[in-house]
Amino acid sequence: MSARLRRRRPAYSGRWDAARLSPVVLTVVIAVLAFSTPREIAFSRLLPAAPALAAAMWPVIPTLLLGAFCLVLMAVLSLFYTDLGTQYTAAAIVAVTLAAAYGSHVRLQREEVLFQLRLVADAAQKVLLRPLPRRIGDLEIESLYLAAQEQARIGGDFYEAIDTPHGVRLLIGDVRGKGLSAVGVASAVIGSFREAAYDEPDLRGIVHRLEATVTRHSAVFPTQDQPEHFATALLAEIPPDGDYLRILNCGHPPPLIAHRGKVRVLDPTVPSPPLNLAELIGDRYWVDTVAFAPGDRLLLYTDGVSEARDHAGLFFPLPNWMRRQGHEQPRELLDRLHRDLLLHSGGRRDDDIAVLALRRFDVGVRES
Repeated sequence: MSARLRRRRPAYSGRWDAARLSPVVLTVVIAVLAFSTPREIAFSRLLPAAPALAAAMWPVIPTLLLGAFCLVLMAVLSLFYTDLGTQYTAAAIVAVTLAAAYGSHVRLQREEVLFQLRLVADAAQKVLLRPLPRRIGDLEIESLYLAAQEQARIGGDFYEAIDTPHGVRLLIGDVRGKGLSAVGVASAVIGSFREAAYDEPDLRGIVHRLEATVTRHSAVFPTQDQPEHFATALLAEIPPDGDYLRILNCGHPPPLIAHRGKVRVLDPTVPSPPLNLAELIGDRYWVDTVAFAPGDRLLLYTDGVSEARDHAGLFFPLPNWMRRQGHEQPRELLDRLHRDLLLHSGGRRDDDIAVLALRRFDVGVRES
């Protein structure tokens, strides 16, 4: 296991912040009050609370040691005050400390299981959403992915960018639903795209392959509600021999393109059906061609961005937000988008978020 992963393990050697020092602070406060107030108040009866609090954040041995210290402290108090009911308080300290130590043991076991599950989720995410190359030819590419459930790490949104003999081909999409079912569909679509992007001469051929993949996946892994297995997707192709791009939009939120300070929403000329719905609404796929010159920026995203709501229920104004941006590089643009999304939604994420930001510049010129 790497040093980075070892640092992430739920170990308790390391920094002691104020929260983890609270059992010690509580013990000191109770001791000071017990010695400084009349014995009729009997603050010493609160001592069992210290090891109980320690169980929530300390390992077993420190919890037991704190309980032993509280027991010694109670014995010292009994030397000054003979009518404190020492035997009853001492019995409570012992019982609570043993229970707290067991609770600490159970908590540590669960944290270890959670840690291992997060390692598996990290590995699955790297397979499903492998790191994209930051530059392909004259394109700079950056990505952002945020799962709706932070502990899950992965969800139903997906993306990919591949350099092929036909040009750079991009995919971004969103599977209806959440959980393992959505992750399975997303994995199948990405795997199919990685093969078809090299083989198929045009985007229509790729989307037919993706359609067949989702259909087969739905047949093998049926759900009670069969339409759950469909996905919106957007495919884009940037040929190596022209300042333009081709877009095939299968029911996905339209991308944004910034050209010379102007931002356009690239709505499809003719809507194309989402994946696995072609049999219901037809399989006509339309490819739009859009100019994409050096200096232009392209933003592909899922509906977790455009449908992020604030406390009043208003959607995030993505086109207007894009118009207010300057000439940031893709990484800076996504960092700012991430920050502004959190500000808009108050830190809440009700849906997965996936974003691809691209910038085209002259071949041979690389900006710092």
